[in-house]
Amino acid sequence: MKFEVDGLPVLFPYEYIYPEQYAYMLDIKRTLDAQGHCLLEMPSGTGKTISLLSLIVAYQQHYPEKRKLIYCSRTVPEIEKALAELQRLMAYRASHGRNEAFLGVGLTSRRNLCIHPRVSKEKRGSLTDAQCRNLTSPWVREAAKSDPEIELCEFYETLEGADMSATVPSGVYTIEDLKEYSQSKKYCPYFLARRLLPFANVIIYSYHYLLDPKVADLVSRELSKDCIVVFDEAHNIDNVCTESLSIDISRPILEASARSVADLSQRIDRMKVSNAEKLQSEYSMLLEGLRNTQEAREAGEIMSNPILPGDILSEAVPGNIRRAEHFVAFLRRFIEYLKASRHMTRMRVMHVVAESPTSFLQHIKEITYIDRKPLRFCAERLASLIRTLEINDLADFRSLQKVASFATLVATYQKGTISHCACICVASAGPFENDLDTIPNPVLHFTCLDATLAIKPVFERFSSVIITSGTLSPMELYPSLLGFEPTVTESYQMTLTRTCFLPLIVTRGSDQVTVSSKFEVRNDPAVVRNYGNILLEFAKITPDGLVCFFPSYLYMESIVSAWNDMGMLNELLKYKLIFIETPDATETSIALENYRQACDNGRGAVLLSVARGKVSEGVDFDHHFGRAVILFGIPYQYTESRILKARLEYLRDNNRIRENDFLTFDAMRHGAQCVGRVLRGKTDYGLMVFADKRFARVDKRTKLPKWILSGITEAGINLSTDMAVSMAKKFLRTMAQPLEGNQLGVSLWDAAEVRRRYPPKDESASAADAPIARVSGHSHYSNGHALVAMDTS
Repeated sequence: MKFEVDGLPVLFPYEYIYPEQYAYMLDIKRTLDAQGHCLLEMPSGTGKTISLLSLIVAYQQHYPEKRKLIYCSRTVPEIEKALAELQRLMAYRASHGRNEAFLGVGLTSRRNLCIHPRVSKEKRGSLTDAQCRNLTSPWVREAAKSDPEIELCEFYETLEGADMSATVPSGVYTIEDLKEYSQSKKYCPYFLARRLLPFANVIIYSYHYLLDPKVADLVSRELSKDCIVVFDEAHNIDNVCTESLSIDISRPILEASARSVADLSQRIDRMKVSNAEKLQSEYSMLLEGLRNTQEAREAGEIMSNPILPGDILSEAVPGNIRRAEHFVAFLRRFIEYLKASRHMTRMRVMHVVAESPTSFLQHIKEITYIDRKPLRFCAERLASLIRTLEINDLADFRSLQKVASFATLVATYQKGTISHCACICVASAGPFENDLDTIPNPVLHFTCLDATLAIKPVFERFSSVIITSGTLSPMELYPSLLGFEPTVTESYQMTLTRTCFLPLIVTRGSDQVTVSSKFEVRNDPAVVRNYGNILLEFAKITPDGLVCFFPSYLYMESIVSAWNDMGMLNELLKYKLIFIETPDATETSIALENYRQACDNGRGAVLLSVARGKVSEGVDFDHHFGRAVILFGIPYQYTESRILKARLEYLRDNNRIRENDFLTFDAMRHGAQCVGRVLRGKTDYGLMVFADKRFARVDKRTKLPKWILSGITEAGINLSTDMAVSMAKKFLRTMAQPLEGNQLGVSLWDAAEVRRRYPPKDESASAADAPIARVSGHSHYSNGHALVAMDTS
């Protein structure tokens, strides 16, 4: 399908287009023309990825600037899916005579890309990284020149020896394609992908390659300002930003760090005897400043700096940590301060100390005379020392790296962060700890409270940033949380010929007792029994898969235990098998696999999951894998968390966001993410059951996405279990019937329909007489950004 969007020719690799896809493309075009940022919420299963790629690739190829697209997603399967869509799009463009020199590449970790016969068998990413460094580090390769017995990676060596003027064939390379091509050429796929980034038209990789400065400095440093950046599935982007600049230090980490410092001291003593010139050379480089060490840093890629590189690389390293032995003594003193400081000792009386980095630095200066400036350089100085000592296996130095990163972070970010020490045990209300814990276990948290610290450089550096997801609502807080002004903010509705999802708000059980996960009533036997009855009744009528979400693991465990005591689980097993998500990723993967198998063979299954868990974030329950989703309660965060309280206080004082507004915003976006799992396309159907009386309140339900709100009727707002089951039966019977009527003109547009709604410029009589067509809440005029001409090709 070929059409124009405001004069931009677009090739779309499908025969029809959804009206909401149309509106989505129009708003992206407006954003790119204005070189601004946008916030777009697109309904689940309506072709968000292909719409975005089609428009931006067309924009790239139409204008001489050829702006690079950086597409960021969360997980490897999502990266693979985006690459597959891009591959399909470019094949379609080629079939229509567009033989463009185009390169699309995806980047992921070594563990996913390695093809070395031995290293690729490692299951853990850290082990893969360590083995890779043992074969590719510059000093290992240098030593191998004089000692043929030293093993090197043949794939990396072939890549290093390749003619740099040689080109990789144009095309879109999925992760498997890249591995196959590299295997044929005997290249290393990981380092090949890294080298292709400056030349690629489209780069697809994880959020962390842009948002986490520890990684972004190595991977994304050379990307130009006119790049178009897309954050897909970005409903949790503020949490990703804060986590990338947060770090926890426990007593075991400090003990391991002390051992690592002793090890470093011994290595330095040995090197003084065997190769003192190398230590002197490092000292001379540090005297000139860290900017000159950047090339060595990229080559070795041992440890990365946890702050933005421009902050410190232009400065000279302080004199008291330039010499290796002085720096090791400095680290030893800092670690001893942390082990013996008031943070750790206060934990013996079960107190919690919370303070700003400024207060922390003032105290450390009073006790140890350590200044802020050398602390800022800790991470970079440690990385330099690791390279100088030629250490490949970093397993024993992970803890020390954490301590150095902590020192750098606490000395760099004075505003928007907090350091505090919390005793993680039941007495201080740790919600996820074992009930038998009685021994204090002090943990020093450095917590980022301000998401803008990580994402602000992205908004400042790149001209267009697109933040999009299926469940961004409520959207009004994102500009304040992320510190940007969007050019376009829009939430689209789903156009349907028949309603394929039914939201039901269940406020009370069959005995008319209200149901809620509020702390005061959540363990009430009547509420527990009614929740069990809701699950039982929907299990009886729902075909195949049924997914349930709870606010927390703790609540899920307590309520499942109560159901077992009441005999409800045995009753449930008569209708469906039961699988439960756990915090362990391996156990959850096995449970998911068996759940899908039970749905496939017709037995049917119930999956009990947790909001904010793995299942709610990255797993789709399309078609028979999820015919109903039940959300038991509103998934609020644990409000007694010290970190959450600190963040709420910061948002109130600096962003003027009230505590309740943020908590409700966060809970509703996660609730929408949970129920959105049930619908993965217009040919899919399912039930969305909101089992909490608070969902019936206008201030709560209006914060759901527009496309979910459009399915909520007055009759479905305040239901008992019996009424909800009756409505669900009727809906499921309707969905079981063949679809009557034609979707063309309503949920699908072909060329004729688009021409009727949007006459091309040469066919329209005049701009003043042009009709108005409404799509997804927009008013599009024929002389504005919505002017579209389409023909099939």
